[in-house]
Amino acid sequence: MRLRDIKTKKLLDALYKKYNIKESSKDPVWNLNVLPSFRDKEMAAFIISCYSYGNVKQIDNFVRKVYNYTGYSLYDFVKNIELRDAKNDLDFRYRFNTNEDFFILLSVLKHAVREYGSLKGLFLSGYTKEDTNIIPALTRFGKYIRSIAGESNTFGYLVPDAGEGSACKRLNLFLRWMVRKDNVDYGLWSEVGTSKLLMPVDIHVYRQSQKLKLVKRRTCDLKYAVELTEKLKEFDKDDPVKYDFALCHVGMESVNS
Repeated sequence: MRLRDIKTKKLLDALYKKYNIKESSKDPVWNLNVLPSFRDKEMAAFIISCYSYGNVKQIDNFVRKVYNYTGYSLYDFVKNIELRDAKNDLDFRYRFNTNEDFFILLSVLKHAVREYGSLKGLFLSGYTKEDTNIIPALTRFGKYIRSIAGESNTFGYLVPDAGEGSACKRLNLFLRWMVRKDNVDYGLWSEVGTSKLLMPVDIHVYRQSQKLKLVKRRTCDLKYAVELTEKLKEFDKDDPVKYDFALCHVGMESVNS
């Protein structure tokens, strides 16, 4: 390993240690802590990750609105919800996404739960250990959700298509929460290998990875996420995505300082 890479690894490992503490920095992931069961956390994690764009305060406010509507037993709520009249009485607009998008999402989740039992069941139906990374399973997972959602001009922003080259930051964030396990992530899907995950590249991770010269590519897309993940495997081949939380929050704090 080159001297510059040795220094970068030491820095990243120190940042990981600093931030790998519950409530270490403002983040939407902490909204999962109030939920009673694994399957409720899984359901909420997907909804929260879909809406994890904008600042943390905006996201947290939206999540509180969701919890006020669903209660904390999200799995049972989604499985049994009747959506025919709810859309007329409530407003879940969020930045680029419409009220209709939210109820489409609930309908998709209900369909997935009734067909596969859980989101994990849906994901594992398209996952094989032979895949070198998560992209094939991620693509199948997203395509299923989009196919159930049907035509919507804005729903695709919630669940992008990896097959079209999107970095899929929020889908990869959801997988990080579900697959990894430490003081930040929940490790509910032990069947998926952490080495298969991709970095959830948002603007903060993008800027920090450019600053540290981890990636030569400039376009922030799926190829960028792959290149960054491969570079981070030089520092931890089994769990490269463990650096995501720290890189993201270093970037957020540098913007706000």
